Amino acid sequence: MELYAYWRVIRRYLPLVLGLPLLVGIAYPLLSTPPATHYAAGMRFVVGIAPEEVPDDQYTYDRYYTWLTAEYLVDDLSEVVKSRRFAEDVGAQAGLAVPPGAIQGATSAGKLHRILSVSITWPDPEELGRLAEATERILTGGADAYLAQLSTESAVISLIDPPSVYPLGRSLRDRLDLPLRLALALAAGVALAFLLDYLDDTVRSRSDLRALGLPILGEVPGTRRGPLALRRRRTH
Repeated sequence: MELYAYWRVIRRYLPLVLGLPLLVGIAYPLLSTPPATHYAAGMRFVVGIAPEEVPDDQYTYDRYYTWLTAEYLVDDLSEVVKSRRFAEDVGAQAGLAVPPGAIQGATSAGKLHRILSVSITWPDPEELGRLAEATERILTGGADAYLAQLSTESAVISLIDPPSVYPLGRSLRDRLDLPLRLALALAAGVALAFLLDYLDDTVRSRSDLRALGLPILGEVPGTRRGPLALRRRRTH
């Protein structure tokens, strides 16, 4: 019975309940600005350590430690590419007047054994290509200063996957923006309908009279407006 009473309230204010989401749906494309298109460039590097030269008649574990050192080096390089100094060097190499913090925030790296994966996002595809090329040049030929800090001057970094620029799709937040606004508008319409019903003191049913403690003397049935009522009216 309570569910039916709730439905009667919603049905009574149905234009209001549905009008708010409809208004949001119409105003959203007119007032909102479309999100800017961003692009990404990904590249992969293989990181190794040049083995030490030893006589042929001596057996060492140098190859094992070389691979192990390379894996630790990839861990360190994945943090180096996100540093402020690396961002400054990339900006200088690319010749772009952009703040280093923006390059730093738009650069991320991942690691898998001896493979270093670097991805850069940027709003301009042409500038992104220059940033990717600068990143490649620094890591493959100008990373001596970083490697010296890591005490791995004999490291060798080679590019295995060149940079490829591609557009990024809409983020999950952008895709859910309109549905969430419509849901909030619908919830606001329902809440406003129940608020108006609470403030309305009009007697609409027997339960309203019983709630006031008044006796029910009679009830006038509502006018039937369906096709059957019109047919009966015509026959009379």
